[in-house]
Amino acid sequence: MNPLFIKSIVVHWDKVPKDSYIRKIQSLKGLETLAFKRPVTFFVGENGSGKSTLLEAMAVSYGFNPEGGTINYDFSTFDSHSELYEAVTLVKGYRRARWGYFLRAESFYNVATKEKDYVDTLHSSKEYHERSHGEVFLEIIHENFKKNGLYFLDEPEAALSPQRQLSLLIELYRCAKEGSQFFVVTHSPILLGLPDAQILTFDKGQIHPCKYEETDSYRITKSFVNNRNGMLKIMLEE
Repeated sequence: MNPLFIKSIVVHWDKVPKDSYIRKIQSLKGLETLAFKRPVTFFVGENGSGKSTLLEAMAVSYGFNPEGGTINYDFSTFDSHSELYEAVTLVKGYRRARWGYFLRAESFYNVATKEKDYVDTLHSSKEYHERSHGEVFLEIIHENFKKNGLYFLDEPEAALSPQRQLSLLIELYRCAKEGSQFFVVTHSPILLGLPDAQILTFDKGQIHPCKYEETDSYRITKSFVNNRNGMLKIMLEE
């Protein structure tokens, strides 16, 4: 029996406007169903390939605020999310998540600002703006990553040093073992090295599974580290 909270998605294109830019994204165009096989699923691909668009649609369809936060966050700083969430159906498993978080790097400033609106006598402000993004990201990870949780992470490595990315990898592995499920958009070759994760690439016009060693994040990083002088000579002389 599949223990995942979200087993797959179904896209209903009749609910997407004919003039929507969603229809022009090669990886999403024609997508009808997408199945998930592992507790951790990575979305990889070049900028603009549709990774964050799909992740956002899934998170909003589940009930998360488009700009991020816990399932309890409900605010709008700038209405920029696509209409794709209205066309996405989440095929859920028999279990229900006990907690969750939608972390997206690009709109975290808005979440950090609105955090003060959710303060009460039992929950004091975390004063997010008084610390570095890296420190805050790690605190959110440690406080919100729990067993049996559902998490959507959009480029969580953006504020993290390589060492802190390793800390995040450990937390992903631990929580996945404790029944949590993650969907992660990332360019980090460190995070992508997580054992037993499902990697879906949005490149080459169609979403499809790929191996760690096949990702651009791995191949380009490996080539640069192993032959830095050679690559720099070629690139900077062109």
